[in-house]
Amino acid sequence: MSSAPVREAPAPWQLTGRAYAIALRLPDAQRIGQSGAPAVLGEPEGRYSLMMFVDYTDSDVGPYHELLFIPGSYAFADGHRHLSIGHIYVSSMDSVVNGQNNWGIPKDQASFDVVRGKREDRVTVSKDGEVFCRLTLRHGRLGVPVFAPLVPRKLRTLGQVRDGKTFIYAPSASGTLRHGQLVEGWADGTHFPEIQHGSTILGGYMPAFRMNFPVADTFSA
Repeated sequence: MSSAPVREAPAPWQLTGRAYAIALRLPDAQRIGQSGAPAVLGEPEGRYSLMMFVDYTDSDVGPYHELLFIPGSYAFADGHRHLSIGHIYVSSMDSVVNGQNNWGIPKDQASFDVVRGKREDRVTVSKDGEVFCRLTLRHGRLGVPVFAPLVPRKLRTLGQVRDGKTFIYAPSASGTLRHGQLVEGWADGTHFPEIQHGSTILGGYMPAFRMNFPVADTFSA
């Protein structure tokens, strides 16, 4: 049986959903040794990393789940340092292919089991039938509004290197920001860094965001 053709969805994208973002302090063995970033970028600068779980309720390729890890910032071809995604898994092959083509994002497909409670999410992520990450995430009730124009572009610009090209892009999101917490986390260290060896610095949760993913600026790597 042949698989369904991938839906082509060029940038820009408009997305809605909810998301947890957790800032982590990890030992170098995990932050650098398990970063997932291409060797050409060197080592990440900074002491902290970022993990995100995103539940997209709508996008240019439909709804999907996402788990990602950003080790830190790197020097890029535009002369600036940018955050860069090292590991990222999504539940949709349409998202995998278009994410790679549009922004050079190193997406891979995985299976997600998400159990949603009143103020808690339990997330299990697996590939080829093997679980490689488990998360228990919790969020607060109260929040403050966040508007995309108020967030400096420098703080939301990312860079990726893929297939001999550099991609620079600056997503923007608006919504309400609440406190988010990683209650418990485990990963295998191969597919995703061993977050169990680190500590949480702070966390946020957006229960209903609207996001724009623009066309990337591209350079020869």
